[in-house]
Amino acid sequence: MGGKILLLLVGALGAYYVYTPLPDNIEEPWRLVWKTAQLKSILNFALFAELLGIDHYIHIIRFFMSFQEVPPTSDENVTVMETTFNNVPVRIYTPNRKPESLRRGLLYIHGGGWCIGSAALLGYDFLSRRTVDRLDAVVISINYRLAPEYHFPNQFEDVYNAVRWFLNQAVLDKYGVDPKRVGISGDSAGGNLAAAVAQQLIDDPDVKIKLKTQSLIYPALQTLDMDLPSYRENSHFPVLPKSLMVSFWSEYFTTNRSLEKAMVFNQHVPVESSDLFKFVNWSSLLPEKFKKGHVYNRPTYGTSELAKKYPGFLDVRAAPLLADDSKLHNLPLTYVITCQYDVLRDDGIMYVTRLRNAGVRVTHNHIEDGFHGALSFQGFKIQSRTENQYMSWLSKNL
Repeated sequence: MGGKILLLLVGALGAYYVYTPLPDNIEEPWRLVWKTAQLKSILNFALFAELLGIDHYIHIIRFFMSFQEVPPTSDENVTVMETTFNNVPVRIYTPNRKPESLRRGLLYIHGGGWCIGSAALLGYDFLSRRTVDRLDAVVISINYRLAPEYHFPNQFEDVYNAVRWFLNQAVLDKYGVDPKRVGISGDSAGGNLAAAVAQQLIDDPDVKIKLKTQSLIYPALQTLDMDLPSYRENSHFPVLPKSLMVSFWSEYFTTNRSLEKAMVFNQHVPVESSDLFKFVNWSSLLPEKFKKGHVYNRPTYGTSELAKKYPGFLDVRAAPLLADDSKLHNLPLTYVITCQYDVLRDDGIMYVTRLRNAGVRVTHNHIEDGFHGALSFQGFKIQSRTENQYMSWLSKNL
């Protein structure tokens, strides 16, 4: 009898980890289910370890991710080296073939919720090498300080300082990069940082060389509304459920969980900042097909205490969607990837709407069967397809 009960419990536990209901249009569903089971196991183990007082759950996740890091290894096609730009660590990928002219330059910012990840992860290393090979470009993959050890604005400042360092004629000359063909890219939290940096560079009098393109891959762009249709529809979807995204946002600003709790219930913005909601009002910024009959709920305002303690979550450098139209108008040629099954979907779509309204040329690639992190899922068909679309756009526009 005891053996049957144990078998039943093991079966139930296995079903919990393996079974993940997915939409019918997801390609290679069992590969995603298997990948999700792995990620879910690591996250739950990390949360349990934190509950036991062993360590912060982010540190546990980082430990497991460290096994996916690769050294800066050169090969017959690419030279890879690590250095610092203005004391910020970067990994540089340069083509080995003899240049016919000055090359493109691409600054890439990794994702990971401002808490995890690095340029050394296998997926990012692979993408950088592919970029060098397909575009004959010099790729600068930027690392930055992470939460919970460091909070906003440290992550932004690290990336900004590294980008400013690179956008210097003497530095571009050193790497053989054409000053008229420099772009910035990033995914998820890296897309957030790329968008924020591109905005702040506009008014920097010391930066004479301007970005030609920005490529934002399923970016996180706003902190005000955690009740967008995409958050409602994908709150439990694999890879990035709402609870994890809210936790990442909160950790970006503080280790105090009071902000996270308020964000979960969408009650973190004080009434004094109510005017900011016009920048993220999905009822006016989302196309009809993404509203799908959802009803816009007026904000429930929180106390002023959180905003006073952690003003970063209302800072445009953390939430690029809060920029006014006069700032957006001067942004470079833009490429935005959004995925249907992603809590961050509507952040990207609203940014596309606002950029177009401000007169910016935008290419929006919405992936109907896509999910958060698709570009990093090596071996998946959707990864190859998304990468090809991204590279094709860069090839034509950078």
